[in-house]
Amino acid sequence: MTEPAAPEVRAVTLLARPKLWLVPAVLTGLLALLLSLLYMGGIVNPNGDLRDLPIALVDSDTGEPPAGQKQNLGTQVAAAIAADTAGGKAEWRRLTRAQAQDELDSGKVYGALVIPADFTDSVTALTTTGATARPTIITLTNPGKGSLGSSLASQITTKAAHQVSLNIGKQLGAAAPAADSTTGLLLADPVNVVTQVGHPIGPHSGLGLTAFYYTLLLVLAGFMGGNVISNGVDTALGYADNEIGPWHTRRPTVPIDRTQTLLLKMAMTAGITLLSASLVMVSCVGILDMDATHLPLLWIYSYCAALAVGLGVQAINAAFGGIGQLVSMFVFIVLGLPSSGATVPLQAVPDFYRFLSHFEPMRQLSDGVRAILYFDARGDAGLARSWTMIAIGTALALVFGFAMTLYYDRKGLKRLAPRPV
Repeated sequence: MTEPAAPEVRAVTLLARPKLWLVPAVLTGLLALLLSLLYMGGIVNPNGDLRDLPIALVDSDTGEPPAGQKQNLGTQVAAAIAADTAGGKAEWRRLTRAQAQDELDSGKVYGALVIPADFTDSVTALTTTGATARPTIITLTNPGKGSLGSSLASQITTKAAHQVSLNIGKQLGAAAPAADSTTGLLLADPVNVVTQVGHPIGPHSGLGLTAFYYTLLLVLAGFMGGNVISNGVDTALGYADNEIGPWHTRRPTVPIDRTQTLLLKMAMTAGITLLSASLVMVSCVGILDMDATHLPLLWIYSYCAALAVGLGVQAINAAFGGIGQLVSMFVFIVLGLPSSGATVPLQAVPDFYRFLSHFEPMRQLSDGVRAILYFDARGDAGLARSWTMIAIGTALALVFGFAMTLYYDRKGLKRLAPRPV
């Protein structure tokens, strides 16, 4: 006789089982807590966390020292600014004008403050009949370092320049006590602060954010592509069910060990990433008209960056199994976004994120993309380090992934026992 089918269980019955709630509730709550702390913790107080933001300080003043003084005003002003680190927020770099421009062009500084050649002469002339224009101090921005980073540098340099103006105003006011009210107002705040772009980027550069979003696309292409390939291979080999809507299928299990499965997945990742990386670049540059030069280099870099992420995903999935996707999400995205330095400068995030930035993949990749898009693909703009980290990351993925699968295979830890067709 055929045994009667077991009665179907109703949802309301299962809802009354506390154990059914426990694991999903704990994992979901933990994820919500970690995501909130990690994402908001990196951006909630950039001004408060800011320290040692690199800014160039240029003294080009060639004027003679004023009567009774050993140094001209440019030298005095530069020394005073360099001694005041804005409460530790700025790292002033005393450079020549050419050196400052080179560091702006390579993304090594977020901005610059320039004291022009005629500064002493123009200030001295204010107390004489030979005054023709207000003395000027120039602040230079670097939008290629991101809108927030450039803005923070601009705030620091502008504040320093205005403080210089007020200090000089006190000296001029004391030297000309009989000045009329109009002249007195001019002498009280005599320096004109002019803001200019030190290293311009294209109008289709998202105010310096296209580097971040392009990097994010490469990471997502590698991350999602790696998981899709992993799941697709497992389904095709009979190690996972295939369920689409109401249809469910299960293929016969192919006898293959973990090492050969990982080799298959990584080989497919290398091939399919060619397509995904190319489509990312075509979509951004060809269709959306994103500003980009060095296109062959950008394509090769895009492929290698996405491939390194994809291989890392395959290695993590092979090592951790079912929770591999969650682990790789934390490695490549959850911890990567706030420590990338692409939207909020690393000098303006808490120490924890600065520590993560030394090895988190997104930071390494974003430096290279930024160098290619904004800084003429210069190696010292971060591109050389990015290539090095891509090579190291790829090597680690290969070594870690195959070391784990070989260990599992030698222990006889089969994924599933093959079943006949």
